[in-house]
Amino acid sequence: MAITGIDEVRQYLTFKLGEEVFGLDVGKVREILDFTTITKVPRTPEFMRGVINLRGSVVPVVDMRLKFGMSATEKTVNTCIIVTEVTLDGETTVLGALVDSVQEVFELEPDQIEPSPRIGTKLKTEFIKGMGKRDERFIMLLDVDKAFSVDELSLVQEAGEAQQAAAG
Repeated sequence: MAITGIDEVRQYLTFKLGEEVFGLDVGKVREILDFTTITKVPRTPEFMRGVINLRGSVVPVVDMRLKFGMSATEKTVNTCIIVTEVTLDGETTVLGALVDSVQEVFELEPDQIEPSPRIGTKLKTEFIKGMGKRDERFIMLLDVDKAFSVDELSLVQEAGEAQQAAAG
C-alpha cells in the first residue's frame, strides 16, 4: 500500500539515533557537517542545542535525540549535523539536525514504503511520513516539515536572529 504524496522513486539520506534508523528526503538536505562548536542560546527549549556559524550565517541546531524523547546526543567521531530546510506556513528555515551518525543515501520505490504505525511506538507519529523497508530493516521516513511546530520553529528563528544581532 503506497503512501499518499509518495508516488515516485525518491532518494533518502539515512541517519541513526541510537539503534533506530531514520530517513530524510535528500531534497530537504543542504549539506552534512562534522560536529562543531555549538553556541548555547539562553531560554530555548532543551532540544535546541544552540547555534553554529555556517559561512557567516547563524544556523540553529536541534538535538534530534532530545526532540524525539531520547537522551541527549553524545559527541563521538560519527556525530554530525545535517543542515536541512524546514518549510512551515510557507516560510523556509535552515536548521541543523544533530544526529548520532549518517549512514547512506539510497532510493526507495513507493511500494517499498508502508504507512507509519498508529500504536505501540514511543514517538508521536504525525511527522513520520512512512516506514521504508530495506534489507529486512525498517527506516522511519521523516517529514521534517511536520517534526517541528510553528511555535518551536519561531523560537528557533528568534534564537538565531538574537545571536546574529549580538554578533553583529
